[in-house]
Amino acid sequence: MIGFGGLSHLGLVSAVAAASKGFEVVGYDEQPALVAELSAGRLPVHEPGLPDLVSEHAARLRFAADPSALAGCDVVFVAIDVPTDAADRSDLTPVSRLVGQVAAVVAPGTSIVVLSQVHPGFTRSLRPGAEARGARLYYQVETLIFGRAVHQAVNPERFMVGCADPADTLAPALAAFLGAFGCPVLPMRYESAELCKISINMFLVSQVVTTNMLAEICEGIGAEWREIAPALRLDRRIGPHAYLGAGLGVGGGNLQRDMATIRMLAAAHGADAALVDTWASLSQYRRDWALRTVYREVLARVQAPVLAVWGLSYKEDTQSTRNSPSVHLLTALSGIDVRAYDPAAVLPDGALPHVHRVQSALDACRGGDALLIMTPWREFGEASLAAVANALRGRSVIDPFGVLDPAAVHAAGLTHYRLGTGPAPSC
Repeated sequence: MIGFGGLSHLGLVSAVAAASKGFEVVGYDEQPALVAELSAGRLPVHEPGLPDLVSEHAARLRFAADPSALAGCDVVFVAIDVPTDAADRSDLTPVSRLVGQVAAVVAPGTSIVVLSQVHPGFTRSLRPGAEARGARLYYQVETLIFGRAVHQAVNPERFMVGCADPADTLAPALAAFLGAFGCPVLPMRYESAELCKISINMFLVSQVVTTNMLAEICEGIGAEWREIAPALRLDRRIGPHAYLGAGLGVGGGNLQRDMATIRMLAAAHGADAALVDTWASLSQYRRDWALRTVYREVLARVQAPVLAVWGLSYKEDTQSTRNSPSVHLLTALSGIDVRAYDPAAVLPDGALPHVHRVQSALDACRGGDALLIMTPWREFGEASLAAVANALRGRSVIDPFGVLDPAAVHAAGLTHYRLGTGPAPSC
């Protein structure tokens, strides 16, 4: 039996993926209300494919609010989402507490695997306490992506497993579990695995920031970034899966957290992390592209403007608004009349009191002087542009991600602004 401690996004998706591979799974969380909701089939997170997967494998899933439910497990993953503060620094206290709870109830020889993202050195610091109770302690790199987490959990590219000594064989129960997914397993020391996840994210940040810088140059010289990106993907040194979509900086929480961790590690060990500061500065500048555009094209010209905003979450297919460019935009637009729609985003109580949330994308457009599409949800690309044009008072559509077809926007009599697209060259 496989156990999971912590049933927020990471733990829940991982537990359901384990059940999909035929394992009996028990999930523990200290919040009885959350356990009751999950036991009733009500999910606390928005993730494409998750409701169907839960329904299909419900017979192998059990949820409990008592850690003793994990006592019969051969492997227990500590998969609590790690909270961060306003400076994106991780609070690992809940992870330490949960590892202690698990170690106190499992049988000797059980593998405890820390799946939560932690900084290098953390797992080894927990080893004496865990092994004093007879458990074997591992760290595994989590690679879930919001909006694609189910696919990633069920079809992982590889497993990176931190061990006290990577020369030792993995515990049989853990090896059997990982082997069920049919992907490479890469053992390494604890510290290498902990830094591996951060390293992956730093390379992603570098791609995002470089893409956005080049896309802005395109906007100035009349080039089209969407014409350049396919050529880069065909370069073997860059590759077909590179992050080459122009965007509004680095959103979400994970990448910012890892940049903060790199700064901390560099300061502690005498490394130069000035590059990370540059990335952060460029990301913040690019995040405000929509604000600069709407000010130039609408706010500086229209008295008592009304704005329509599609999308609040930091990316499509998630309800998370952590470091969302849309939320940053709307915070800066305090005092402006805004009508906003998002199919799933959850905002903290009292956030953005000047924003009126409506029930549909078209409702947001009624009487608006401009439409800003801040999250590239699929449904936005399927909207009737004739209906949008009729509902809007103004003609500006600020579409950073290119959700809408430019020719269709033009045919509807609207003016289209996109990231990475320069003015049409004169003939």
